[in-house]
Amino acid sequence: MKGEIFYYPSNSQIEVVAVRLFTTVAGLRSHLKHQRQNKTIGLVPTMGALHIGHQSLIKSAKTETDLVVVSIFVNPIQFTPTEDLQKYPRHLAQDRQLCENLGVDVIFAPSPEIMGMAEDSNTSSSEDMTRVIPPATMTSHLCGQFRPGHFTGVATIVTKLFNIINPDIAYFGEKDAQQLAIIRRIVEDLNIPVEIRGCPTIREPSGLAYSSRNQYLTPQQQEQASILYQSLQRAKQAFLGGERETASLIKIVEQELSSSDPINIQYVNLVDPKTLTPLTRVDHAGLLAIAAYLGSTRLIDNIILLNRKPIIAIDGPAGAGKSTVTRRVAQELGLMYLDTGAMYRAITWLVLNSNINLEDEAAIAELVSQVNLELTPKGIKINGEDVTEAIRTLQVTAHVSAISAMESVRQALVKQQQSYGQKGGIVAEGRDIGTHVFPNAELKIFLTASVQERARRRLQDLIESGQGDITVNQLEQDIQLRDYRDSHRKFAPLQKATDAIEIITDGLTIEDVTAKIITLYREVVK
Repeated sequence: MKGEIFYYPSNSQIEVVAVRLFTTVAGLRSHLKHQRQNKTIGLVPTMGALHIGHQSLIKSAKTETDLVVVSIFVNPIQFTPTEDLQKYPRHLAQDRQLCENLGVDVIFAPSPEIMGMAEDSNTSSSEDMTRVIPPATMTSHLCGQFRPGHFTGVATIVTKLFNIINPDIAYFGEKDAQQLAIIRRIVEDLNIPVEIRGCPTIREPSGLAYSSRNQYLTPQQQEQASILYQSLQRAKQAFLGGERETASLIKIVEQELSSSDPINIQYVNLVDPKTLTPLTRVDHAGLLAIAAYLGSTRLIDNIILLNRKPIIAIDGPAGAGKSTVTRRVAQELGLMYLDTGAMYRAITWLVLNSNINLEDEAAIAELVSQVNLELTPKGIKINGEDVTEAIRTLQVTAHVSAISAMESVRQALVKQQQSYGQKGGIVAEGRDIGTHVFPNAELKIFLTASVQERARRRLQDLIESGQGDITVNQLEQDIQLRDYRDSHRKFAPLQKATDAIEIITDGLTIEDVTAKIITLYREVVK
């Protein structure tokens, strides 16, 4: 992926709302308390010196949440004794202007003292503070081997930020893969109510991953640094060609890097992307990571190697024909059809038939946590009962958006959906598949149609099933209301993924749409 260039219009008629800057916990909490209401909060934790990679995180947060908070804090306790904390770049004025241009709502830029940390990480005030210690199995490899205490410092400050801000979603770059895996583990182990969103690495045209440290490189060194990504790509090509052994893949990277005299390799490792456990071969997925010095500048990079068939993620509003198209695409390509919409409908059917108050989310959470949901070639079963036809009634349709918007329901079903996707080779449809469930899907489609077209299709389906006692105008109103609810729900709202391909189905047959998607898929697997 090449780096992005952001253009900020200078038209004086455009109203620019100044970003709020807070330097104290009390001030920030007070502001968020009055602003939050029913809004979602997105957090982008940074150490400042913001670059295009950070801009990408902010852009994602702006798209997916109502209030965006960017924290800017050079964390003393994540620097090791051999690293120069004082030399880390600090450009708060420039960072603030960039945040304002991007529409950030709040900047949190506290001092080390406010965060309970001395500027000198070896002083008593830092040593005496409570720290969050990640599992040693996750910190003993990759960067953790050479930066003792670093990830304890990262885990501690990130946990503090979560407790101070209480974000709904927090955004981290996939370039810092070890950090991302550790933070996900902490959130899971400590039951912290925040969703961790990993965002793709943003690269310069040469392939060099954007980093705050890049500013230390001379133009010649920046050109030389591109060999990191080139070496990873060499290994990826070998992997796609059938090479699975860790030793061979690492050797390919090392040989490529050794061709450049200025590069001093610190490590080349291949580990499990989730647990960070070293792998001897890649059976399902592997994180191939590099750390190297160019002069005195330390650079890191990585790629994910996936030994599975691609995933096709199809999103879009209700009535756009997703289920029919997805089923046909899966059938023609010989892939598994993952009907996530049916999964949510099945849960809705169960709730409606369990005499539970639809407003009692706690009772619904209890019910969902114990449910046995099974997708079969012929449909869907819930607690052993086939509900394939029962979930298509008007009653279920009228309540599925409200039930599926509940956090407990979504968490339970997304976990199950992601388990289906571990081995790949699936076609999944829904409203947040490409943005939330499978954000790394190889092919993302956003399937849509006009409200009028969707209402016409729905009425035809109802008439054919003997339920046509409703007008097309009423169906249009129902679809508009559902679209609004789906796109404004607090958790995983309906949105088009930034890298999704939009297909407007007005005037197209099912065969036309299916053919388009199959053509796109075949381009992906070339």
